[in-house]
Amino acid sequence: MRYKAVIFDLDGTLLNTLEDLAHSMNSVLHRFGFSSHPLHAYRHFVGDGMETLVRRTLPPDRREEETTVATCLAAMRREYGLRWKELTEPYPGIPQLLDALTERQLPRAVLSNKPDDFTRQMVEALLSRWTFHPVFGERPGVAKKPDPAGTLEIARLLGFPPAEFLYLGDTNTDMQTARAAGMHAVGVLWGFRGREELVASGAETLLENPMDLLKLLDSMAG
Repeated sequence: MRYKAVIFDLDGTLLNTLEDLAHSMNSVLHRFGFSSHPLHAYRHFVGDGMETLVRRTLPPDRREEETTVATCLAAMRREYGLRWKELTEPYPGIPQLLDALTERQLPRAVLSNKPDDFTRQMVEALLSRWTFHPVFGERPGVAKKPDPAGTLEIARLLGFPPAEFLYLGDTNTDMQTARAAGMHAVGVLWGFRGREELVASGAETLLENPMDLLKLLDSMAG
């Protein structure tokens, strides 16, 4: 199988966003009198959209209070909008990988459960050296991951069948998305979750570091 394109998750795959997300959410929780959480806890809070992040960080007895959730979500959007660039940066090896994929003229896209406006801003600001098309975050009317709607839309836009895509991500949500779309599920081990979760959720290949993707592409091209 010769793969024709790559879809990347954003948080935990291309960019290490954990500290800015955690600091922003903890600031919101503190403002409303709720307990904050240690950084490592956010590895399991993130990955399924900002509203889900808010619900997971609230006290269990407040997570279904829609007014509380809506208030905290609006505050999180404002707070994160002010500080998402403080510490966020590409993971080591990602620039070199993107350079290599550019040389190979392999199309690249981004699909994230982060709100669409933040997704686009971050790609433009922090990954502007490379071309990604399309870049999709969570959008109204489109089911978020692990629903395969976004991945299949990207496949249609790029004009390749799903089986010719590699999908890279760092969570069970990403692996489930790739499998549901009929794409090759590639779990990255430098992100927010671990090997066991990725394997259990359907990862077909695991990468220790970004440049290992080139070895996978070469092995499949023979």
